[in-house]
Amino acid sequence: MTVQEPGTPTAPTVLVTGGTGYIGGRLVSVLEASGVRLRCLARRPEALESRVSPTTEVVAGDLFDPPSLDRALAGIDAAYYLVHSMGTHGDYLEKDRTAARNFGQAAKRAGVRRIVYLGGLATGDETLSKHLESRIETGEVLRASGVPVVELRASVVIGSGSLSFELIRALVERLPVMICPRWVSTLAQPIGIDDVLAYLAGALTLPGQESRTCEIGGADQASYGDLMREYARQRGLKRLMISVPLLTPRLSSLWLGLVTPVYARVGRELIAGLKNKSVVTVPGALSAFPVRPVGLGEAIGRAIRHEDHAFALTRWSDARSSGGESPSPAGAPLGSKLVDARTMRVTVEPDRAFAPIASIGGERGWYFGTWLWRIRGAADLLMGGVGMRRGRRDPTAPAVGDTLDFWRVEAYEPGRRLRLAAEMKLPGRAWLEFEVVPDGAGALVHQTAVFEPVGLSGLLYWYVLLPVHRVMFQGMLREIARRAQGGRP
Repeated sequence: MTVQEPGTPTAPTVLVTGGTGYIGGRLVSVLEASGVRLRCLARRPEALESRVSPTTEVVAGDLFDPPSLDRALAGIDAAYYLVHSMGTHGDYLEKDRTAARNFGQAAKRAGVRRIVYLGGLATGDETLSKHLESRIETGEVLRASGVPVVELRASVVIGSGSLSFELIRALVERLPVMICPRWVSTLAQPIGIDDVLAYLAGALTLPGQESRTCEIGGADQASYGDLMREYARQRGLKRLMISVPLLTPRLSSLWLGLVTPVYARVGRELIAGLKNKSVVTVPGALSAFPVRPVGLGEAIGRAIRHEDHAFALTRWSDARSSGGESPSPAGAPLGSKLVDARTMRVTVEPDRAFAPIASIGGERGWYFGTWLWRIRGAADLLMGGVGMRRGRRDPTAPAVGDTLDFWRVEAYEPGRRLRLAAEMKLPGRAWLEFEVVPDGAGALVHQTAVFEPVGLSGLLYWYVLLPVHRVMFQGMLREIARRAQGGRP
């Protein structure tokens, strides 16, 4: 399979799943520049359409809805499978198994000639963690479809916005003294995100029609402790690391949740996987691909430079699975929507009135009752939720699908509307929406909080916290108006 010049009729048609995720989002840009005809599958196409080229087709589909996969895979030559369910609620092994089976069978029916899959690398005979077991099994399920699969098994991925890099950066920047559990010393072979993308793009044109499994890693073998020491060296920070044999994955995950963007549920899976050594033992990828991976120092240096220049192009937390599929218990009856709606007039044009709204959250905070927001975030972490540490991808320009602390951007119209869907632990579902409309020489700022409770617990939650919510929401709207009229976000 060869890639032709852009616009030629023989250029292959390629499908990407996971385009809203950390790696998939960056791969889309690489493939757009390579000349393939690109199609992306998304459960919510609006979360991806603003991030891709006008030449890229975005289609609606769900891995648990086979008919939608048949439509998405029609006419496809090769497909990238870059999804997993680790961040979701429930038994994600079974979800990953079912999703891969559905996708493989649909690809077979559609006559797809190759599936490219990015999995996880594990070395040795130790019992695999649940996450790595799922990653290995997913490759097996895809191959069982009969479609040739190129499976790339990667060690720790280093890049701006990656889970590993955000974990390292937060720990080293915030803690001059670190208590390091046993998992910090497990050996891995970290690989830079640019090299991962080069391998993925190269898998599209790899000669041969048979299935292949390739282990990929960077030029150096290193532990998480080595990664933290190298980051500290490049940042000019002196850090003391004290090793201890204690701290279970559960305790470690709670600790990570307090000082990093990695919340407890994902932290437990991450740490459980770090008991498994992940170094390349079969270096066949170096001869099969024209890729020469960089070493640890260069990979971390690139990540630091990209973070310092602006912000990560994509982040691990922006994947839909990172916040769970629904904050409500599965199958629980939802009640009528409860609404807190407020409006305030400002004496500035709509664009200026909207500026503080577009910049809310992350480093700037929520403008009012910051300590109350932090308490809510801490409580969410203790309940296994995402907490407030995900921040935001861009300080001034949100996009549909972005995470914003413990919210996710569900709708965004620059200068007019921002709607956020809650991903914190709640007995129901919640949204927070801001809308700015012209009003003579000024503008009206509408702020609406909506809660859809689950049963009696949801109703109790709303009415018990109603006095607090009234104070917080009124204060937030008042501060948005003050900032807009003061000319600063």
